[in-house]
Amino acid sequence: MGLMRRLFVVFTLFGVLLTACSPQATPSAQPPTTTAPAPAAPTAYAPPAGEAPGGTVPTPEGYQPPAEPSPAPTEASYPAPGEAPASGVSQFPDPAQFGWVQVAAGFERPLDVADISADGSRLLVLEQRGVISLIENGTRRETPFLNIVERVGSSGNEQGLLGIALHPRFAENGYFYVNYTDRKGDTVIARFTALPDRASADPASEQVLLRVDQPAANHNGGGMVFGPDGYLYIGLGDGGQGGDPWGNAQSLKTHLGKLLRISVDGGDPYAIPADNPFADGQKGLAEIWAYGLRNPWRFSFDRLTGDLYIGDVGQNLYEEIDFLPAGSPGGANFGWDYREGAHPYVGPPPADAVLIDPVAEYAHPEGCSVTGGFVYRGAALPEFQGVYLYADYCNGKVWGLLRQPDGTWKSQLLFQLGGVSVSSFGQDASGEVYITDHQNGAVLKLVRQSQ
Repeated sequence: MGLMRRLFVVFTLFGVLLTACSPQATPSAQPPTTTAPAPAAPTAYAPPAGEAPGGTVPTPEGYQPPAEPSPAPTEASYPAPGEAPASGVSQFPDPAQFGWVQVAAGFERPLDVADISADGSRLLVLEQRGVISLIENGTRRETPFLNIVERVGSSGNEQGLLGIALHPRFAENGYFYVNYTDRKGDTVIARFTALPDRASADPASEQVLLRVDQPAANHNGGGMVFGPDGYLYIGLGDGGQGGDPWGNAQSLKTHLGKLLRISVDGGDPYAIPADNPFADGQKGLAEIWAYGLRNPWRFSFDRLTGDLYIGDVGQNLYEEIDFLPAGSPGGANFGWDYREGAHPYVGPPPADAVLIDPVAEYAHPEGCSVTGGFVYRGAALPEFQGVYLYADYCNGKVWGLLRQPDGTWKSQLLFQLGGVSVSSFGQDASGEVYITDHQNGAVLKLVRQSQ
């Protein structure tokens, strides 16, 4: 436990599961000091100097995992690599022509962004401690949109208010969904209702949809997204510690290490979509859509194509981006803990297992904790059209990922944001892209540099 404690102290303010969280992990302690090219105007973001204190991860006590057999491999076929659809640019833009500018600051460990307007003028910003703040036309309102600090347990580095998803008819019904850890450290998926002016939400409106016991304080996942099908997708990590000691990611009898899929409009509190791979509950939990994930930290659907991208945090050596084309069936197995990235990790998988390798990965000398992002679909930066953006929390690197016409993938480093800890990406209603700077409490936006 001593080495793990030192690891978490090294990565300052690491309040989400972003580190490898392994006793053997030894990533670099300090982010690079180089910065993105300086613009003329608007002024490029420069994080404040200084370091913030880190923390520790509590040791789980008294947990005994249930004994259960390994699940049978999913018998499903997934689209094979082939000719990619023409849905964007074929070459990466020149990053010197673009930069990240601050749109708001003063947040306490921001973790997510959601747009409740039609044009990016009203943004919600999640703070890990259990507060949702509202930015209106670049100004942060003093009164929080929602404050549930008394319900949220955020003492562990990877606990807190971790994710938000707006109901597709939010403007009509005011519903939004959050993923947080409670005072016992367990995951809560809940719905709240915004007041008619949509400037705040009623804390008493909480309806709990799902609770998931967490055996440790780390690997909680936290992302939530409504898919093109109108269903709510929920990302959960494998339960924590290191190396998935309880075998959760490959077990179909737990929600941990999974991507879940539920219908919030089909039942009270929810219903199971009929095409979920284990919808009858006989071979696995009905909510499971995909499994074999270590700690999915931010996933998203391409709003044009419906393709799914997942950033999954690695163990000791590799960070990965997973991909499912639109129309893929449920039951995808992304391989953890048989594999870390595309590489063997623990034991051979069953001979007939269908494991899906990542479309991009990077080794720990290049970073230590991936943050998944979005495919750019805005109008302001056509040079980025179709480029998937992702980052590393520990060193501020931001990459682009493109699917080539022949179906292969190409990744390229686009920005080096020194001193910025990219805890999440955000996307507004217009398709413009933001990042949250966890350590410095800011929200940044990708823009074109003035000539």
